[in-house]
Amino acid sequence: MEIINLVFLAKRVAKLSPVIMLVFTLLLSSCKDDDPTPASPDEVEMTLKQMTLREKIGQMFFVRPETLDTTIHWKEYAELMPLELQEVNDCMKKVDAKYPVGGVILFAWNIKDESQLVQFTSQIKALKSKPLLCIDEEGGRVARIANNDRFPVKKFESMAAIGATGEPQEAYYCGNTIGSYLKKYGFDIDFAPVADVNTNPENVVIGARAFSDDPAVAAPMVVNYLQGLKDAGITGCIKHFPGHGDTKADTHFGYASSQKTWKEMLQCEMVTFKAGIQWGSQIIMTAHIGAPNVTGSDVPSTLSPIILQDKLRGELGYQNIIITDAMEMGAITQQYSSAEAAVGSIQAGVDIVLCPKNMTEAFEAVVKAVEQGTITEARINESVRRILKLKMSYQ
Repeated sequence: MEIINLVFLAKRVAKLSPVIMLVFTLLLSSCKDDDPTPASPDEVEMTLKQMTLREKIGQMFFVRPETLDTTIHWKEYAELMPLELQEVNDCMKKVDAKYPVGGVILFAWNIKDESQLVQFTSQIKALKSKPLLCIDEEGGRVARIANNDRFPVKKFESMAAIGATGEPQEAYYCGNTIGSYLKKYGFDIDFAPVADVNTNPENVVIGARAFSDDPAVAAPMVVNYLQGLKDAGITGCIKHFPGHGDTKADTHFGYASSQKTWKEMLQCEMVTFKAGIQWGSQIIMTAHIGAPNVTGSDVPSTLSPIILQDKLRGELGYQNIIITDAMEMGAITQQYSSAEAAVGSIQAGVDIVLCPKNMTEAFEAVVKAVEQGTITEARINESVRRILKLKMSYQ
């Protein structure tokens, strides 16, 4: 942990009681013990060789709990909330045995209170596939736990408010605070922070979720937030590549696009993503936005090899995990079937398909694509190596 961060945190607790000061000191001295330990290449390769094709492909799917309960059928997000799926049932166990997913993401309606959440995360981790536990806990309006009054955790106004302080240490404090309670409740991954630069005042989906409309302000906030998560033992994820900040529409409900050229993105959006990559971000989430002045088409970035392979991996040199934004969002489902979206995104370069609308359809489509040679098993192995490397670091 950087000295500046230690000093900053110390100032925050200087007026606390001696007992709390002692707890604070112990937490600081032990925080690095919670950091994931990198798996060796030999361990990853040994595990990979022992896996069946279905087991490999399963690792590339991160899903909501409702996906594993095939008795649940839904069309709109509003239909999921009253279901309150908050424990693992027999159906979920059977589905997981056939479709061994790599991760599970919880939403607000999956979370009741502290005791239920700890029990639920333990049940999920006990599934045959041993999935990683994920959540969108950015702070501000996107905070599944902090916005639940049953949880005694600190709430943050917004990332824009943190950015407005001009103090990157505030972003560290936010990330570390959130990461600490996520670790307590059994999570591994936080799909945060937002690395978008909110340059369009008409933006309806990013807004105050971004640290700033100035990349020079946003970039140090992003890396300090990531460091705060890491020091709490949580893996962060920067999103939404190549930048959702200069859009008007919401990809949850339909098509959205950025009209910027790559040169313009390099001067703005890529400043924050480059900072995150240089810091060592383990996961980058794609945006479902079109970038026609970069790709020459309206294809969502999630399905664009130009965006993901040529730009992100090639030009920016990113070598870690690429995860899609939720594939059940309107920007995808209005144009593609679950099968088409899953196969197309993997062909474009993603490693993890997040929340496909129909997981079994998507899963079987990827299996079939490999069996028919549309996707090579070597390509699957590339992604699974990255996932195993992260997954084994928590063991």
